[in-house]
Amino acid sequence: MTMRFISDRAELYIPDGVPADQAWARTTHLAIGAHQDDLEIMAIDGILNCFQRDDKWFSGVVVTDGAGSPRSGLYADTTDEAMRLIRVKEQKKAAAIGEYSALALLGYPSRAVKDPSDLRPVQDLAALLSAAKPDVAYTHNLADKHPTHVAVALKTIAAIRSVPAADRPGRLYGCEVWRSLDWMLDEDRTVFDCSAREGLQTALLGVFDSQISGGKRYDLATMARRRAHATYADSHGVDALTGAAYAMDLTPLIEDPSLDIAGFVAAFIDRFADDIRRTLAQGM
Repeated sequence: MTMRFISDRAELYIPDGVPADQAWARTTHLAIGAHQDDLEIMAIDGILNCFQRDDKWFSGVVVTDGAGSPRSGLYADTTDEAMRLIRVKEQKKAAAIGEYSALALLGYPSRAVKDPSDLRPVQDLAALLSAAKPDVAYTHNLADKHPTHVAVALKTIAAIRSVPAADRPGRLYGCEVWRSLDWMLDEDRTVFDCSAREGLQTALLGVFDSQISGGKRYDLATMARRRAHATYADSHGVDALTGAAYAMDLTPLIEDPSLDIAGFVAAFIDRFADDIRRTLAQGM
C-alpha cells in the first residue's frame, strides 16, 4: 500500500522497514500531535505500553511542519526551512528509539491547521485512522493553552467522527503539553502510570536538541511534571507512583458525534469551580 497524503511535504517513516500497510495494520495505539516532540510529551502512555512488545504497537502522527518554533542560542540564526528539516530528523530519531510502528509527518503550516475551513488535515487523518484502526488514540487536551494544539485536537475529533464506526478507536484521550490537567477533579481525569523506563522517557525527550539548546527545556519540565503529579496526586497518602501523566477522556465525543465539544469541556471546568466553592463554603 502506498500512503498518499494531500500535502506535498508529507512523509512516512517506518523505523523497522516493514511495508507501510503492515506497519499501520499492527498499530494498536495511535497519537496525533501538533509538533515534533509533542508525541513524546503527551502520549508517553502509549509509547510505554507498546515498547518492546510484539502484540502492541505505537504509531504517531505529527500534523504541522514545526518551522515556526522559537529559537535562540545555537539555533538563533536557523531559517524556518532549516528548522523544519532539523525537527523532522529529530522526530525520526525519537521514533527509532521508541520503536514506533510508523510515523506520519503531514507537514502542514500551523495556519492551515488553525483554519476551520481547511479540511485537508482532517482527510489525511481519516485515511490514517482507517489504515490503523487503533484500539486507543491520544491527542491534545481541549483545554490546552496553545491554539495549534487545540486545533489539532478538534481536527482529530472531526476525523474520527468522519470514519466508519469500525475504524474508530475504542478510547480517545486528550493529553497534557501546554497546560497541566492537575486542576481536573480526581474522578474526571485519567491517570497514566509513567513510573517505568525513566531512561527511555529521558532519551525520547533528549533527542530534540533544537528545542533544548534552542531555549526550551522541555526534557526537564516534562519529567518534573510527571514526578510532581505522582507526589501531589494524594494529600493523605504516600506516593503510589514515581511518575504520572494526566489526560482528559474524550471518548464520549467520538461515541456521540452530536455532543457539543465546547459544552463537554466546560462541564469539567464547571465541576472544578463548584468543588472550590464547596470547599470554601465549609470554612466560612
